[in-house]
Amino acid sequence: MNENMENPLLMESDAPFGAPRFDLIRTEHWLPAFRQAIAEGKEEIDRIATDPAFPDFRNTIEAMEYAGGRLDGICNLFFNLLEADSDDSMQAIAEEISPELTAYSMYISLNPALFQRVKSVYDRRDVLGLDAEQRQLLKENYEGFVRSGANLSEEDKARYSKWSEELSLLTLQFGKNVLDANNAWYLHLTEEQDLEGLPDYIREMGKAAAAEKGLEGWVYTLDYPSMSPFMKNSGRRDLRQQMYMASSTKAVGGKFDNTEIVKKIIDLRMKIAGILGHETYADYALENRMAKTTATVDKFLAELMEPSLPCARKEVAEVLAYARKNGFGEDKLQPWDFAYWAERYQEAEYSLKEEELKPYFRLEDCIGAVLGLATRLYGITFEERKDVPVYHPDVKVFEVKDEDGSHLALFYADFFPRASKRGGAWMTEFRGQGVRNGKEYRPFISIVTNFTKPTAEEPSLLTHNELTTFLHEFGHSLHGMFAKGRYESLTGTNVARDFVELPSQIMENWAFEPEYLDSFARNYKTGELIPQALIEKIVAAKNYLAAYYQVRQLHFGLLDMAWHERKTLPQEDTVRFEHEVLDPYAVLPLVEGTAISPSFGHIFSGGYSAGYYSYKWAEVLEADAFELFKEKGIFNREVAASFRENILSKGDSQDADILYRNFRGRDPEPAALMRKLGLA
Repeated sequence: MNENMENPLLMESDAPFGAPRFDLIRTEHWLPAFRQAIAEGKEEIDRIATDPAFPDFRNTIEAMEYAGGRLDGICNLFFNLLEADSDDSMQAIAEEISPELTAYSMYISLNPALFQRVKSVYDRRDVLGLDAEQRQLLKENYEGFVRSGANLSEEDKARYSKWSEELSLLTLQFGKNVLDANNAWYLHLTEEQDLEGLPDYIREMGKAAAAEKGLEGWVYTLDYPSMSPFMKNSGRRDLRQQMYMASSTKAVGGKFDNTEIVKKIIDLRMKIAGILGHETYADYALENRMAKTTATVDKFLAELMEPSLPCARKEVAEVLAYARKNGFGEDKLQPWDFAYWAERYQEAEYSLKEEELKPYFRLEDCIGAVLGLATRLYGITFEERKDVPVYHPDVKVFEVKDEDGSHLALFYADFFPRASKRGGAWMTEFRGQGVRNGKEYRPFISIVTNFTKPTAEEPSLLTHNELTTFLHEFGHSLHGMFAKGRYESLTGTNVARDFVELPSQIMENWAFEPEYLDSFARNYKTGELIPQALIEKIVAAKNYLAAYYQVRQLHFGLLDMAWHERKTLPQEDTVRFEHEVLDPYAVLPLVEGTAISPSFGHIFSGGYSAGYYSYKWAEVLEADAFELFKEKGIFNREVAASFRENILSKGDSQDADILYRNFRGRDPEPAALMRKLGLA
């Protein structure tokens, strides 16, 4: 007991706002905390299942919402750190505890006495006088049980449990392999001639990365802030090919191979969907999303692909024609050539160089601008707090206050890449918003990115694309910060997967608005405001390669659906299967041996299985929604207030299509996306 009393994960935090005591948490605290919280959760569930009182909303549905609260909090901390600041011991803990967490989940979802109580309340839902939020919680609860096997026979429940446990371990292993494969490879350059075409800032970045590894020369990794500028600027085609092949064969064969794990994951998902009465896993996954059916998603992707594919092929042909005029020769344009020549063509066509833009996007200025945009739209303010513990020295924490000065949230921001962090960018939360025992708990929101680190010579300078990413993840953060409701499981970003990207993707639009850029983008050396001519170039280049990038996103969506609409495992190996799916839509050659699937974390270890189409689905919503901002003014407080009230604060309290209609006054117009991309 003393050990637990001293465990910060099992004690009430005395940090400001009850923030996590990251400064006290040690590796040895996790397993005892998990196990005590699981035991507590089971006791709480047992009390509900064996309650002699007649089942009603309060003693069954609401009681279940609050059961396992301590475990939920520990999981929020652990699994977020597993992505953002992991090591071998954290990975080992994840592997050890995951089967126990799966068993706990099954203890609830396959508990016949508990389900009978839930079903009893659900069957009487129309005579209980429930409000909209209570009805939604009851519906989600009942459907959650059904979707988790509550109606299965005892024999099938045992199968379902076994498969679910295997699946949780495989998805963990998949993610670990991707991280390890990413960290295992780097390009080490020692000769000046290897740096052909690289601007000074990329050279400095390579030098700093080499020094970190105790090496002479320059090092470039598969992390996006390192790989992307190298691929766009290196004049050495052989080195670009090396880097492309390393990235595109990540977790394909070798020590960190995921090719068979992909098929095992798909096999288990097919079995789980089948035992729950669905033809495919996609049918199962889409049941509670806006799209509802595989036919709707397939039609949606096809209708976007049909006009986009010829435009994308035309764009690639234009880049190739430019390359040939400028010394490329008669070779085919390969994937490792495209970023380089597309960058040169953009520079020639729009006189726009990433190197020219970066001095105007110092990270500190971008932080002020992104947070300041929320102040301008919603009246909220941000104050950095040095007294709130963090899990890594790079992390900044801000207290978010509403317009009336009341506390709204804590906002954690973790910007730079490191070996302990997976690639990409994401928003998450250490605690969601909700009400417990009459007290409201405000959320702890976090964004994690992999932006260019500062060097000895210059600060962290973002590309315009990184600024757009920052705005995207901050949009998710606002969805979490503005959460307002009684039940945490229904608040914030706990919404349909194809709705959750609306708040994030709409924020990207401001990155291309002159009035916004003009308000903060200054040269970090001279203090000079970004010239209007540069802003005009950014806006003019906004839809450069729009069709190409649209097709690329549609590739991911099609591949995701191809895997998850399977009724049997493909006979071909993972790489061959993927090539057969994508070949009809290829705009560049598919290189033998390369594949997306073995490192496609979104669908194999993240939450986007049979859901990657959501990005495009939500892009239709945000394009349509932003047209209202454009019409009324991009800083219009009235439109922003309506967006906050009808979208950002509502969570999953009502169906997403109703929330959207409440904001827009009508259903979204798909043509809005094609107008936005200039492909109408």
